[in-house]
Amino acid sequence: MKLSHEEVKQVIPHRDPMLLVDTVEELIPGEHIETRFYVDPAREIFKGHFPGEPVLPGVYSVECMAQTADILLLKMERYAGKTPLFLGINNVRFLKKILPGDTIEIRAKMASERAEKAIATCSAEIYNHGELAVSGDVTLAMR
Repeated sequence: MKLSHEEVKQVIPHRDPMLLVDTVEELIPGEHIETRFYVDPAREIFKGHFPGEPVLPGVYSVECMAQTADILLLKMERYAGKTPLFLGINNVRFLKKILPGDTIEIRAKMASERAEKAIATCSAEIYNHGELAVSGDVTLAMR
């Protein structure tokens, strides 16, 4: 399954400037997902992070992984229409810089789920120019 930018906005509640998923390239709900995000150099954040040497802040990378995991879960029938709440991230590693103008690939897969509590953990990775840039485990509550 693929989703356009407009279809992504029908699934998750995020909007600009905090919508950090452009398209879904591959999706099997509840199993795995791959999304894309263009890191627009015009983003306001680059004025201060860092002047003269801009780099995407780590918290934006984490949010990209969380939103990708949101879509993976919200496309499951039992979570459709719910609001995803970020509970935490573990084992995060920042390995490569993500720069303005890059297009990143974000992949996530279901790692564990406590369906009775509507809580799931997804393992996520961000690739930049084919290289692993960020990885971590994102935990979400679906409310």
